[in-house]
Amino acid sequence: MQTNLIKKIDLLKKKRGAIILVHNYQPPEIQDIADYVGDSLELAKISHRIDCEIIVFCGVHFMAETAKIFNPDKMILIPDEHAGCPMADMITAEQLLEEKESHPGAVVVTYINSTADVKALSDICCTSANGVKVANSVKNEEIIFAPDKYLGSYVANRVKNKKFYLWSGYCPTHMVFSKEGILKLKDEYPDAEILVHPECRLEVQKIADAICSTSQMITYAGKSEAEKFIICTEVGMLYRLKKENPTMKFIAGSLNAVCPSMKLISLEKVLWTLEDLKYEINVEESVRQAALKAIERMVAT
Repeated sequence: MQTNLIKKIDLLKKKRGAIILVHNYQPPEIQDIADYVGDSLELAKISHRIDCEIIVFCGVHFMAETAKIFNPDKMILIPDEHAGCPMADMITAEQLLEEKESHPGAVVVTYINSTADVKALSDICCTSANGVKVANSVKNEEIIFAPDKYLGSYVANRVKNKKFYLWSGYCPTHMVFSKEGILKLKDEYPDAEILVHPECRLEVQKIADAICSTSQMITYAGKSEAEKFIICTEVGMLYRLKKENPTMKFIAGSLNAVCPSMKLISLEKVLWTLEDLKYEINVEESVRQAALKAIERMVAT
């Protein structure tokens, strides 16, 4: 059944002039049909460089939006319109405007994991990999950081002489990791290194051997002399890590670290998207241009 689906997807993809971009947290069978697998910003950059007419984005809504921000003339499709991001939805444009009014001298640094409307009201974006670098590039002494308070805390702890106003958003999936649970796994695998995503709680960050974005986890594992790793991010990441490092052992920091939205996309839905050309992502042009400026400032940093 899967073989037939994959063949149909491949044929229709070629007919449509489409490419398939897949986030690291997607199910294994979706990662396997990808033209490119990566984190949200990596995929958005790839989408900007590649020659195609249609992009099928297998991730969540804000990621497909970011691809549209980069590619106004391309059709961006997401196979499930309900694949949203709870953290991105924890701050609205109206709420950010109020926060800006409360701190008129502050620069707004916004995590790429946010809606286009929020990016459009931001001065500069950042990723989990470059948040510290971006914050250090800001000349103002005050920073509003949204929406993730844990990534914001990670950045604030590493940036001197700046006052941070952290929005109280978080990723529900990364909240399942606990210090006690990780230390119990460490007792079971004493030689394992602990890799922690900065969306995790601070108590988990403090016991990490390395705090990494998903792309940094891949780089770290490839260079490390360790053979075992306890991975504290969404469980879909383990598939790619194992695929690229087959001799290493990767242990889930919690088997409950499953993002429901990331698991909504299936092979059938990818095929239906290519057949029916839905669900299309659109961003109002004024919003797109403003959001693009915030992203471009980050890229130039």
